[in-house]
Amino acid sequence: MQTILVIDDDAMNLRMAEFLLKQQGYNIITSSGGKDGLAKLEDNSIDLILLDIEMPEFNGFDTLSAIKANPDCANIPVVMLTGSAQEEDIQKSTALGAVDYISKPFKPQSVKELISKIL
Repeated sequence: MQTILVIDDDAMNLRMAEFLLKQQGYNIITSSGGKDGLAKLEDNSIDLILLDIEMPEFNGFDTLSAIKANPDCANIPVVMLTGSAQEEDIQKSTALGAVDYISKPFKPQSVKELISKIL
């Protein structure tokens, strides 16, 4: 079973993603922030990361940079979650190593299709 790590500071988004992705047969690990997400990444075998951009303290860009700087997890695909879908955020995410992005609120079918293409 493939494992997806979802990092988002919004509890409702975490619950929705967990519900949606578990229905698709994925093992889901959730984290409410970047630093906690990095810790969970070290303790688990992860196949894909869904990462919120706007989080307090340690934002998605900082978290993505830390993920890609770690040789043990640099090859894990990361999809950014964003509520603003501003072009500069998308470009910065791609430059830092994200493979794609999902606009929030996310549409279940779009999320399913994107994840099935990546995994």
